[in-house]
Amino acid sequence: MSLTRKFFVFLLFIICSSISNAQEFGTLRGLVTDSTSSEALAYGNVYIKELKVGASTDSKGYFIIPSIPANRNLTLIVSYVGFKTKEILIRISPNKVTQYNIELVPSGVELQAIEKIGEKVIEKNETDISLQRLVVRDLEALPKGVETDIFRSLQYLPGVQSTGDVSARFYVRGGASNQNLVLIDGITLYNPFHALGLFSVVDPDMINNAEFYKGGFSADLGGRLSSVLNINTKDGNKNRFSAKGTLSFLSGKALVEGPIPNGSFIMTGRKSYSNQIIKKFLNEQNAPVDFYDFSFKANYSNPDFIQGAKFLINGFISGDNIINKDPRIEDFNWSNSLFGFKWFQVGDSPLFYELGFSYSSFDGKVIPKSSNVRNRNNKVEDIGIQMDFTYMFDNRDEVGVGFHIKELKTELFLENSQALPINLGKSGTNIIFYTKYKLMQWDKLGLDAGLRYNLSSLNKNLNSFNLEPRVNLTFRVSPVISLKGAWGIYKQELTTITNENEVINIFEPWLIIPDYLLPSKSIHYIGGIKFDFSENFLIDLETYYKKTINIPMINQNKTFTTDPDFISTDNEAYGAELFSKISFGSIRFTTSYSFAHSYIELGNKRYYPKYDIRHSLNLVLEIDFGYGWSFNSAWVYNSGLPFTQIVGYYDKYYFENFFGNWYNFDSRRPYAVLGVQNLGRLPQYHRLDFNLSKKLFFGDSILIIDFSVINVYNRKNIFYFKRDSGERVNMLPILPTLTIKFEL
Repeated sequence: MSLTRKFFVFLLFIICSSISNAQEFGTLRGLVTDSTSSEALAYGNVYIKELKVGASTDSKGYFIIPSIPANRNLTLIVSYVGFKTKEILIRISPNKVTQYNIELVPSGVELQAIEKIGEKVIEKNETDISLQRLVVRDLEALPKGVETDIFRSLQYLPGVQSTGDVSARFYVRGGASNQNLVLIDGITLYNPFHALGLFSVVDPDMINNAEFYKGGFSADLGGRLSSVLNINTKDGNKNRFSAKGTLSFLSGKALVEGPIPNGSFIMTGRKSYSNQIIKKFLNEQNAPVDFYDFSFKANYSNPDFIQGAKFLINGFISGDNIINKDPRIEDFNWSNSLFGFKWFQVGDSPLFYELGFSYSSFDGKVIPKSSNVRNRNNKVEDIGIQMDFTYMFDNRDEVGVGFHIKELKTELFLENSQALPINLGKSGTNIIFYTKYKLMQWDKLGLDAGLRYNLSSLNKNLNSFNLEPRVNLTFRVSPVISLKGAWGIYKQELTTITNENEVINIFEPWLIIPDYLLPSKSIHYIGGIKFDFSENFLIDLETYYKKTINIPMINQNKTFTTDPDFISTDNEAYGAELFSKISFGSIRFTTSYSFAHSYIELGNKRYYPKYDIRHSLNLVLEIDFGYGWSFNSAWVYNSGLPFTQIVGYYDKYYFENFFGNWYNFDSRRPYAVLGVQNLGRLPQYHRLDFNLSKKLFFGDSILIIDFSVINVYNRKNIFYFKRDSGERVNMLPILPTLTIKFEL
């Protein structure tokens, strides 16, 4: 037999053996839901007992486990915190995808060993560094203050900073707040704040789960430099009609959900009715704030129409008004709206794809009441189409590709000193292609490599900035210890007009970066180590370094009309973070600590941004006493924030108009002379909060009473110094609140 013939015989043998082996294996795919509502259960644990392999459900409740021996009786164990663990017998068909949908029954808080086994199996080579997954239970396990709020919940995580009680704005690893991307079901929300930034516009009762990336996010996400918060909303109760109502000292809200033919719907509305709580946040200053928001979502899936398809439609609107009684102070109003449609498809193969259309807008206005205040109006319109495809191979590797097309328009209408209109408007088309490969076939090593390519940019100067390579890596040293790292390039073509000297920003106008500036670009370097000591004890350490260039800033030294409105600055940020979690039965204790440095570089000048906090510590305790009683508390410590000191005063004349009598309009007031920017440091900040909750059951109805106290020991944390007098203004005093929620 010739050598060539022998080779072909050997090759034929290999092919036949591969086919034979392939027929002995199959793929398991499933959906895990709540038995009472059919709502998807995200990030649950799925484990095959005999094979000791597992997976976790994704944000939509789906899971997939390839390469399972076919034609064998196997035990599938599905667990989720707060639900009864379920065991079912499964049998996988050869060389195809076998679907199992599992419903879990709610129970008390149970942290069984098998739940952690499944969790550890899937995490041993997981590559999602700097990612925090949140479900509703995580939000409710924190002191609520006035209302449960997802943005304020993020501030308990390491690496996330705030500038105090008065704002829900968050700053991630030394980046500005406009470098955070907020998504609702994948749609960009441009101004996610109510009431001077005190609360988020996202109703927590609409949230199913959220994914929060503090850096190192993969190639399918982008457009911002620092972080991504992707909020996935509920689908609605598919089993029965139900309603919820909530009353707090700040607002009232209602929720209705229920089944429709081949689907379900959910809608919720919230409206403010009192300013007394807001006055407490603003040191008893009068703040006539009025706000509302409304959300809805509906889904439809009919196998007789398209097998494996799910169609989603969702919408959101919000509005805020500030009406000042002082005739010298302007009024404000702003609104958000978004609309989305998605087609999610699960095929007979391990292929998922999603096609979507989205619309998002923001409109903010400054309404003057005197001639020395000028009109301002900011508008954003964002129309997008996206296509995402994910395929999982038999060896557990994943490949993903996608196209994101966005038509974006920003406008900023201003009036100059002669009341002449100025429009800083710009529009453009952004076309993104990405591809990523997730290597998961080896138990000890996980790799996620991707490339994001900008085919069409909003900025004409985009050349070498169009490629954004990213790599995440995890290596399991032992069953207890895993090492992880990430590197990536991120860019941003949008900015906001922000005044560093403002204590409170009502809203920050969005603009596409002018063509005479390059887009902002950031490089992330992240490393870490994780210790899974036991099912109930983990420690996670991460370090990071970020170098960001071409950050637009208002040109404070503009003298002539030919001078640019914006100039470029750079930012350098680095730090270390610690997160630990320990649980004993119904008691859970978490610790988060951050050590951080952040600098702004402008020419030869270097200074700290207003959100630079050197040390931050958060301690959270949660106890479930049973019988409907639960308690949680949090102690927060931050080292002092930077501020610009006052070095002197001079008299400044104010008048209503050029030809008016200035002496009839509060003519002489002291005007502060400021020192070196942010050279001073405020005193340290600390505060203790607690929340006591009781659930009362009346048949199928539930009444929940939450009693909270903010700043239990009445710490006088400084907010700022008044510029005209140097007087100290403090943040929140001790503040008890009561919230009542009923569910039908």
